[in-house]
Formats: sequence, C-alpha cells, structure tokens
Amino acid sequence: MLPAGNGGGLVFVDLAGEDAPVARVATGIAELDRTLGGGFVPASAVLIGGDPGIGKSTLMLQAAAALARQGKRVLYISGEESPAQIRMRARRLGLQDSPLQLAAATALAEIAPTLAATSEAALVVIDSIQTLRHDALDSPPGSLTQVRACGMELVKLAKNGGFALTLVSHVTKDGTLAGPRALEHMVDAVLYFEGDRGHQFRILRGVKNRFGATDEIGVFEMTERGLAEVANPSALFLAERRGNIAGSAVFAGLEGTRPVLMEVQALLAPDSGGSPRRSVLGWEPGRLAMLLAVLEARCGLKFSGQDVFLNIAGGLKVNEPAADLAVAAALISAASGTPTDAGAVFFGEVGLSGEIRQVAHVEARLKEAAKLGFRSAFLPRRLARGNRAAAPPEGFALTEIGHLSDLLAKLGVRS
Repeated sequence: MLPAGNGGGLVFVDLAGEDAPVARVATGIAELDRTLGGGFVPASAVLIGGDPGIGKSTLMLQAAAALARQGKRVLYISGEESPAQIRMRARRLGLQDSPLQLAAATALAEIAPTLAATSEAALVVIDSIQTLRHDALDSPPGSLTQVRACGMELVKLAKNGGFALTLVSHVTKDGTLAGPRALEHMVDAVLYFEGDRGHQFRILRGVKNRFGATDEIGVFEMTERGLAEVANPSALFLAERRGNIAGSAVFAGLEGTRPVLMEVQALLAPDSGGSPRRSVLGWEPGRLAMLLAVLEARCGLKFSGQDVFLNIAGGLKVNEPAADLAVAAALISAASGTPTDAGAVFFGEVGLSGEIRQVAHVEARLKEAAKLGFRSAFLPRRLARGNRAAAPPEGFALTEIGHLSDLLAKLGVRS
C-alpha cells in the first residue's frame, strides 16, 4: 500500500466507515421520488429519456418548480426553449409563482463556468443534452462525440459541486437513447418515459439506479395542468375492463417493488393469406411465439392457421416471465370462446414442457388483488419441500397450477 500523499498515490480506507447517510432531496412528486428511490441524491447525475412530446420537459419543470417552492436553489437550463417560452408553459401548469431560476444556453463554455461558481444549488436541469456543444470539437451538437464530451464535463461538475444533475434526452425511433447511450455508464440513474402521445397515461421506468431499485415505475396521467400522479395504477389499468369477454385475463404483476394489476387481451382471427400474423403490444414477441408453441405441443391447441393479437391494456410494457400464465389463460380463453373468471388473477412462469414455475413476491401480488376486489388467484403449485405456503388474504381462494393442462381443466376447456 502506498503511503498517504506519496507522489499522488492512492489513500485506501476501510469499508466500514462512519459517514452519515446522504440525505435525499425529495421533490414531493411521489411517483418521481419513488422511481428515483426516494428523491434526488446530491452530487448525482440522472439521465431521463423519452419520445419527443411524451412529457419529459413537463415533468422536470414540475419537479424543479416543486423543489424551488421548498426554498431550494434550482437552475433550469434549456437549449430548446427561451425563458419566455418556459414561462408561458409554467403559467399553463400553474407554476408561475415558483422561484425557479431559468437560463437559455447551448454552449458548454457558458454553462460550465456558471455551474462551477454555483453554490448551494440542489438541482440543475439540462434540457436537453443533445442541444449542447463543446467548442473544442468540430462535430455538430447531438453527435456522439459532442454528447459524450458535454455529458462527461457536466457529470464532473455535479460531483464536485454537490448538486443533483438531470440530463434530458430524446430517444431514437427504436426507443433507445440517442447519443446519450454512451452516457449511461457515467450517470447514476437512467429513467425512461414510456407511453403513447395519443394515450393519457405515462410510465416513468427506472432501468438503472445506483441508489435505489431498478425497474421501479412511476405512473402519471397527462392532463391540461401537466402530469398528474396516479396513486393506484392497478385501478387505472383495469378501469375499462369487461370481465365477461373471452380472451381476457388479469395479470398480477410486479414493477420494481410495486405490485400492479393489468389486463391481458388476446384475439384470434382466421388467417386467409397462408402466413399467420403475430402482433404484440406491451409484451415480448419471442415469448408469445414460445408460449404458442408450448400450447400446441403440450396441450393440443392449434394456432397455426390463425392470426394472434396480444395486448397489455393501459400502455404498460411487461418484462417479467410471471406474465406467462395470464397470457396463456387469455389465449386459451380466446381459442375456446370461454371467458375466464372475472374475479380471478393469474401469475406464473411457463416452461417448455408446459410446467408452471414459481415466481417471487406472491403475497404482495395477492394483497394487491384483494385490495381491488378480486376473490381468487391461479398461481404455480407450491413445491413439496421447504417452500412456505403463501398466506392469502381472508376469503381469498388459491388455485395451484402445476401444468398448462391443469389450467385448461380449471377453465373448463377440452384440448
């Protein structure tokens, strides 16, 4: 080990230190704070991406204004709008009384010295990272070289200055961060805004977070007064559900630490062109293909001559394998014309032999289902050795499924 101060050598410290936990800066917007893990962490950098018009700037303006109203010093630097345009949007959102400090700039040579001399700032918002330019580089703003250089300099300023930094970014047509993809390893958290501009719901999803849970989500509704928090997403996603329709099943999912119920919809239509379609919204197309193959090979159902359409209602994108059982139930219901139990939820992973595998956080899923009035659940069969049985809410019935053929029998469908 090199001695302290010897030619600039490293000074090592023990893992067990006495540093006090860093106090987070909570905005008061619960869904945003939840996705961040409790609020902004001082001296951290957050990258937030989404399609143009999805609500990134609106959310950050609301968060910045909320912090400024708490007496925090907040700086909002825009490369896309003038202060007059931001004030106009603030009036529409009812934020005009916030002591938020605004500036319009695209040159890093102007921004960097200002931030270096800034004291006691709690949050700095850069909207957006693609508009900034580094004078030492010949490439245009938004290029990979410019974005990497500007982002690296800004992150360094945040670490040295102790303020939380938020970099707003646009996404490409395939939904990935444009340019700032190279910044993901530099920042402490990456948030994606999901949703359709024609749909009022917005999902803020954390895909990286050094200070909190990944895959945590916040749910918002776009209104005339900006983004409104949705405290109970399950009720929202199921609000327009009709329980007596074949091809529908309710999935008790988990997004980060939050249980969320959502409706899985399946529709089958005769194929007349000789090449059946497989159209999926909100789920993995490859997983649907696998599940259709398992239903055909293990349960005797036929989908080869039919177009298959699958939708996760509400605009949410589901990634966890626990949705397999709900999708299977919706497909079986659509194929047989028999509606599933309107008071039941489904969750469980399906294997290639048709077996139903265990998933995590069973009790949290059941509790959320009971809270919304559901009376029963179809779930994986508990293993004989060592597994503690899930404790269902009072009056809640559990139907354990070991194989997809068991599900067909429970739904009253003959293969």
